[in-house]
Amino acid sequence: MIKTFTPNDVIRYLYNETSEEENKAIAQALIIDAELLEIYMQLKQSAEKLDEIEKNPSENVINNILNYSKSKDLDSVC
Repeated sequence: MIKTFTPNDVIRYLYNETSEEENKAIAQALIIDAELLEIYMQLKQSAEKLDEIEKNPSENVINNILNYSKSKDLDSVC
């Protein structure tokens, strides 16, 4: 009997959060189930795009933080 896998199972597989037994079962399901393979490919592409996103705050955000910190009395903290 072939287990039905959900998109959540595929995400866990993609991020190596599945057991060795699950890995084998999901890999087999990806070979057999074209719809599951399509889900896997879409999620993999999304994960790759997320890795490419620049994770730096904008200059505006930095200035807002600096201005906020300047407005507080930091001497009372020490």
